This record gives sequence, C-alpha cells and structure tokens, in this order.
Amino acid sequence: MSTVSHAHDHHDDHAHDHPHGWRRWLYATNHKDIGTLYLIFSFFSLIAGGIMAMGIRLELFQPGLQFIRPELFNQLTTMHGLVMVFGAIMPAFVGFANLMIPLQVGASDMAFARMNNFSFWIMPVAALLLLTSFLVPGGATAAGWTLYAPLSVQMGPGMDMAIFAIHLMGASSIMGSINIIVTILNMRAPGMTLMKMPMFCWTWLITAYLLIAVMPVLAGAITMVLTDRHFGTSFFSAAGGGDPVMYQHIFWFFGHPEVYIMILPAFGIVSEVIPTFARKRLFGYSSMVYATASIAILSFIVWAHHMFATGMPVTGQLFFMYATMLIAVPTGVKIFNWIATMWKGSMTFETPMLWSIGFIFVFTMGGFTGLILAIAPIDIILQDTYYVVAHFHYVLVAGSLFALFAGFYYWAPKWTGHMVNEFRGKIHFWGSMIFFNITFFPMHFLGLAGMPRRYADYPVQFADFNAIASVGSLGFGLMQIYFLLFVVLPTYRGGQKAADKPWDGANGLEWTIPSPAPFHTFETPPTVK
Repeated sequence: MSTVSHAHDHHDDHAHDHPHGWRRWLYATNHKDIGTLYLIFSFFSLIAGGIMAMGIRLELFQPGLQFIRPELFNQLTTMHGLVMVFGAIMPAFVGFANLMIPLQVGASDMAFARMNNFSFWIMPVAALLLLTSFLVPGGATAAGWTLYAPLSVQMGPGMDMAIFAIHLMGASSIMGSINIIVTILNMRAPGMTLMKMPMFCWTWLITAYLLIAVMPVLAGAITMVLTDRHFGTSFFSAAGGGDPVMYQHIFWFFGHPEVYIMILPAFGIVSEVIPTFARKRLFGYSSMVYATASIAILSFIVWAHHMFATGMPVTGQLFFMYATMLIAVPTGVKIFNWIATMWKGSMTFETPMLWSIGFIFVFTMGGFTGLILAIAPIDIILQDTYYVVAHFHYVLVAGSLFALFAGFYYWAPKWTGHMVNEFRGKIHFWGSMIFFNITFFPMHFLGLAGMPRRYADYPVQFADFNAIASVGSLGFGLMQIYFLLFVVLPTYRGGQKAADKPWDGANGLEWTIPSPAPFHTFETPPTVK
C-alpha cells in the first residue's frame, strides 16, 4: 500500500504538468484520457449504428415498402454492420484496455503514449469518411458489411470511402494492439508474473496478437477490391481469370478471428466481475488462460464455415464443420468455470453481476445456435436467413455489449469517483435484457421459416414476428438512451462518493489507488506479493 500512497503524493506535486481544456484531449497521452475518448467515440458510434438499425426495423415493421427504398435499405444494413463492428464494439474494448490495463499490471501508462494518441485520432476521421459516404452520388456501399465481390466491385464512390475508412480503422487497431502487447509484456509491476495477471489483461494480450495477425488480411482483401474497381486488375472477376469466391476466403480468414476479437475481451471483463461478487477466486484460472489461447488458435482454422453454400468439396465441409464444433470445447470450459466460481459463493447481485450473469445466459444461447449453424447440411438451408441474424446478434449484442455494460458498472466508480445509481442500473439491465430478447428471439423462427436477410420487403406470413421484433428494437434503443442520460452523465457529474475499493470482494492493483484514479498512477511501481 505504501508505494501506492507515495505515487499519490507525487500526483499533487505534478498537478501543473497536465494540460487543461481542449489541449488535454487533443494532445492526450495519458492512458485514462485516451481510454475515455475511445469510450465516448464508441458510444456515439453505437447511437449512429442504432439509428440505422431503427431505420431497418421501421421498414420491416409491416410487409410492403413503407418508408425506405430497397437501395437505401441495403445501404443501411451494410453501414449498420460496419459502424457497429468497427466503430462501436472494437473501440469500446480498446477504451477499456487503455483505462484498465496499466492500472491492473501496475504500469505508469501505456508503452507508447504518443502512438496511443495517434491511434485514437485516426478513428473519428475514419468514422467521418464512413458516415459521409451516404451523401455521395449513389450513396453508401450496399454490398453487405462483408463487402463481397463482385458486388463491391460494382458499387459507386461510397464503396471507396468505406475501403479507406476500414484501412484507417485497421491501422488504428494494429497500433493499439502493439501498445497493449508491449505494455503487458514489458511494464508489469515487480512480482506480477504472467500467470498472476488479471484475466482481463490475458484476454486482451491474446486479442492484440489476433488483431495484428488478421487486420493486414482484411487490408489485403479490400485493397484487391480497390484495384479491381479502378486499376484494371481482376482478382475477383471470373472474366479476367479471377475468382469471386477467393474474396470470401480472404475476408473470412480475417472475419472469423475478428468475431473472437470482439468476444475475448468480454470474457476477460466477466472473469473479473464474477469472482468479485461471488467473493471467491476465479475457478480454474490457468484453464481459463489456456482456453482463451485455444479459442484464438482454433479461430484461424474455421473460416470457411461461413461459406458452406459456395459449393466446396464434401471433405472441406466436414473439416470446417468439425473444427467449428471443436471451438465449443474451450468456450464450454469458460462457461463451466464461471458457473463453478459462483457455485457456493457469497453472491450479491449488484448491477455489474447482473450484466455478467445475463451475458452468460444470452451468450450461451448464441453459442448453441452457432453449433447448429456449424452443421453443414443445416447451414446450407439456413444460410442468409434471419436465423443467422439472430445467432450473431445473440453473440455480439448479448456477448460484447452486455459485457461492456458489466465493465462500465464495475469500473465506473474507479474512473469517476462516484458510485453508479444501483436502481437506475437495474432498470437499464432488465429493460435491455427483456427488449433484446423480444427483438432477436423471434428472428430464429423467421429464419427457420425461410425469411432471407437484407430484404426490404417480405411475404405476409412473416408479418407478426417482424412487428414484434421492431417494437422490441425500439425499446432496446430507448434503453441505451436512458443509459446515457440517467446513468452515465449523472455518474460523471456526481453522486455517492466511491471508496478506493467500492466492491468488498474485489482484488487487484486497480483497487489500491484512490477513486477517482489520479492523473498519474504508479509512478513508483507497486510490488505484487
């Protein structure tokens, strides 16, 4: 403890040395400021992507074409996916990494503070490129968030803007990952071995390696689309000797690990929250680390399960089918360990714990539908139906987003110095949970009945479930506005003062520093016993 209070005294001497006003944010090199910027950016992206989703659900509320012509509908589905994946979920996790990793490993800051600033400020430029692509002739890209060739080769200039935006976001991800890896490997406090590290740091270390491995693959795929569009190459054009299916192979070699990039940090957050509120140590810590690494390795050999309908040989189908099912094993280990951590614990159900249990419940449902889609003959029937839409929203909304909420409610006292209002947090949890299931559960039935995705119109037999889903989506969207106005802003402005260790079951270096975390922390590294 003494080392920590010593660091705090230093903070008071140095009060003059951090910039104020707009300079503090524009030139931010402090990991807490940059983490905050990432979280603000990702929330704006969440709202933007959510407005697009509202447009989609508004059109699908009834059969027939009401509000949105099919071209704009496809632009909305495409941009909703791109904005949510690259603008909301990924930057939010990077924000958590920036805020928490130095505090958890006892480092004074991230390894490369200026690169950290640069990797953030690329993001708003990319977002601007993406969102203004609606205004160019022909509108935004409408090739689906996967940007499949040959459709993406034929789109208007909005497609080029999307390609450049994704390049920028990829560069940001790679720089952020390098920073995270070097910070974790080189800047841990004395005595903190890798196997003593918090699970959140472990999941992010593995995620960062995944990002560095796959982001250049995506860059390659979209660069080939760009040269096909403008420079006379024919990578994906059969007429010129290319192969449109090759695009899918390259894209999904990025795209499948990407799915785990968006879920592994979520596993890390839940692995921090559950032991705290069960008041027990995480069950099977080392098996959790190995399971995380296994998921990351296996994610590279399952990409073609997205492509069962492309006519691959049966041997290939069998390989990708069994490899996909294999991923259920380390995932099952994690879920077992979380439940074993709660087993016979002294559990209390504060908001972070509710979100974590909700996460396990809905993520497991998404995992089961994933196993069903892994079976090639079933997948060929369900491919590109609403069953797939239901599956990946159960994994990504209920997986990534619910874990992010758990992390916010858990660590916000450390960031702001104020406790989050429990009652409002519970309203946000139950409202989101109920409306989420009203929105996405009926989509399983729509998909089983054969309703294809990315269509602005549909036959009348799908009307009832679509109406239910649209109403649910509006409720879910309003709950997130409620979260911003009645949970986030009041917590930053004031409220009950938070203790240095607001949760009595919490362990870890981040709870040894004052709340709110001072501008400079761990100037003298703490010693981990």
